[in-house]
Amino acid sequence: MIGLAPWLIGFPLIGAAILLLWPVVLGRRSIDRWGHWLGVAASAASGVVAFILMFRMIGTPAEGRSVDHHLWTWLSAGGLDVDLGLRLDPLSLTFVMLVTFVGTLIHVYSVAYMDHDPDRRRFFAYLNLFVAAMLTLVLADSYLLLFVGWEGVGLASYLLIGFWDTGRPSARENAVAAKKAFVMNRIGDMGLIAAMALLFAHAGALDFGTALSDDSVGSMSQATATAVGLCLLLAACGKSAQFPLQAWLGDAMAGPTPVSALIHAATMVTAGVYLMVRSGAILEAAPTAQLVVVLVGAVTLLFGAIVGCAKDDIKKALAASTMSQIGYMMLAAGLGPAGYAFAIFHLLTHGFFKAGLFLGAGSVMHAMGDQTDMRRFGGLSRFLPITWITMGLGWLAILGIPPFSGFWSKDGIIEAAFIPVEGQPWRAWVFGTVAVLGAAITAFYMTRLFFMTFGGRRPRWTEGQHPHEGSPLMWWPLVFLGVGSAALGLVLGIGGTFTTWLEPVVGHAEHHEPVLPVWLIITATLVVVVLGALLAFRMYAVQLVPEEAPRGSALTRAARKDLYQDAANETLVVRPAFGLARVVQVGDRDVVDRGWSVLPQAVSWFGGVFRKAQTGYVRSYAAGMAGGVLVIAVVAWLVVGLGGAQ
Repeated sequence: MIGLAPWLIGFPLIGAAILLLWPVVLGRRSIDRWGHWLGVAASAASGVVAFILMFRMIGTPAEGRSVDHHLWTWLSAGGLDVDLGLRLDPLSLTFVMLVTFVGTLIHVYSVAYMDHDPDRRRFFAYLNLFVAAMLTLVLADSYLLLFVGWEGVGLASYLLIGFWDTGRPSARENAVAAKKAFVMNRIGDMGLIAAMALLFAHAGALDFGTALSDDSVGSMSQATATAVGLCLLLAACGKSAQFPLQAWLGDAMAGPTPVSALIHAATMVTAGVYLMVRSGAILEAAPTAQLVVVLVGAVTLLFGAIVGCAKDDIKKALAASTMSQIGYMMLAAGLGPAGYAFAIFHLLTHGFFKAGLFLGAGSVMHAMGDQTDMRRFGGLSRFLPITWITMGLGWLAILGIPPFSGFWSKDGIIEAAFIPVEGQPWRAWVFGTVAVLGAAITAFYMTRLFFMTFGGRRPRWTEGQHPHEGSPLMWWPLVFLGVGSAALGLVLGIGGTFTTWLEPVVGHAEHHEPVLPVWLIITATLVVVVLGALLAFRMYAVQLVPEEAPRGSALTRAARKDLYQDAANETLVVRPAFGLARVVQVGDRDVVDRGWSVLPQAVSWFGGVFRKAQTGYVRSYAAGMAGGVLVIAVVAWLVVGLGGAQ
């Protein structure tokens, strides 16, 4: 079984290499005609291998579902051996299925969406590169190889966010957005580097089998475990757009819509959740770090939900929603064994319904001449029926309306949040309440988005708009994602199928009763969700939506500016960093540069002095030699005289 695993990464990596190098060797004219289909085929081939491996693993007993495959020794020096290998287990294979299946659908969608772009081949090369890097990340059997994939997805994200960095009015903004995402992700990457250094210092290895073993974690001091856990959390915050490193995600919507669906909704931004769950043994050994993970998730889910309520740009509203939903996953990852499976379950269902919502937004933009302002939409259900239905399924799924997917995954997180923690009775009430409140706000902003786009008494289109459904290559992926949004949670949620599937990796979660009856938690959550949806329906479907945004409350104005996250970063990080850079520059110029410049000046001065002694006259040299002999004689006499006196 494991012998096929390298091809999961190999197919898209080879596809990216051909698409990028072919034009250099043989010219781009021929490959531009069919290169996009090569990109689709590479992703699809990886998906076929994933399905084969999945079926084989399902037929394997639970105790044999974790297999490591050694590839080669990367580095061997003294007592240090760095091996590269792949780990195939239920956790990694779940991500592989998500990346390859949803990724292939997005590749197909992109064939039509990028049809008129002259650089479509390069776009598909970057998509293939991203898929290969993401699969490397989740299949790695060590933190070191995971880091290679981690940096690879960061590079691909940078290239795709800034894909339209020339030839468009927004080219400069796109380039700045790509750089912002790249830099903020590098801050998080320092956390992963520090965590690896601490783990290597403690365990002498970075492979999961050694670093996460019972012996290694059991012998780890509380301080070390806490430090490693917090460093891993910093890495996760950067990659998954969690507080306080979340500011890049909204700007990342500058990339083409398929990029937003694949990278910034379904896959890359969930890498931080994967890292937390994979490192669960360390978090369980560090209760303080575990509590910080839950706090970060809770703050982020409310932060993103509030921002989403005020955005009129459909893609930025969905980006804020992604931030909030990953906050739910991060919260669950910090709850320990009770939350691990639900974190990954929600990650899986979210990958389907959020990718469907983003691609649906792209379909709307395609129909409306790349318009993104929802105040210029309205009444589109008659003209885009497939998009309307499939986005409707995604809307019901993210709201958590039974039996749609979000109900099975997100409600599991809410129930786990209400489970009491020994010695900290306040946690269940605080985090459970936050999770329910987040569900209510989610219902409001997603209903607002849905009815501002498809509902309303009258259209608010810009003059000359003629909305129409896209080609089958665009709406067939929407249909598949819509079916997943409707049925995936039902298939995997009944009877605890998915939690049982993950048990070989995350362990068996002992049953604990929440502080409130489960039926009451479910009922209360559904009630607040319905109330939030009804409020938004009344405001944005029954009433007329003004074409210009009203001034709004202070909170609304703050939410439109992302709760001033950029201003905070500018004040707390950017300006002090520039100030420090100026100090370093002055020190470098005035101390280091000028200090070193004294040395050649001194050498030049001494050279000038000694040069004067080189007259070229024999009598001068003879006089110098005589003087030297005289000095030596005097010194010798003094030494002998002093020695005799003693």
